[in-house]
Amino acid sequence: MPSATRRIGSVAAEAGVNVQTLRYYERRGLLPRAARTASGYRDYAPETAQVVRFIKRSQELGFTLAEVQELLRLRSSAGRDRERVRRIATTKMAAIDDKVAQLQAVRNALAELVKCCESGENPVRCDIMEALNGECDNPLVTLRVGRR
Repeated sequence: MPSATRRIGSVAAEAGVNVQTLRYYERRGLLPRAARTASGYRDYAPETAQVVRFIKRSQELGFTLAEVQELLRLRSSAGRDRERVRRIATTKMAAIDDKVAQLQAVRNALAELVKCCESGENPVRCDIMEALNGECDNPLVTLRVGRR
């Protein structure tokens, strides 16, 4: 008779992750600690792969592991607070919009630097290198490393 034991390798394969990911999720509290067999092997619950896929899909949408942990709590609650889930998703969308705006500003700054570099107005000076050194006097280029 085949064993009903769901070992870490088979669960990882079913979920599309590596074994270390499962161990990490356990340490972080995203997955409950797996029961152990008499020989010490982890014995996962049947729904573990589905939970891991939920975690991975949440991360693909930009949720942090702390946010995923909250989503997992809401997922397992009987009433599933749809309003709370919606607030979490709306907050994440706003953060993504902010990040897109930041990335667009960085892209615009780089485009301006490349344009200055291509013009060859000053063959001795490199606007890109000066901007990276914090010495660029081009008002269209504002690089603020480490500031948000």
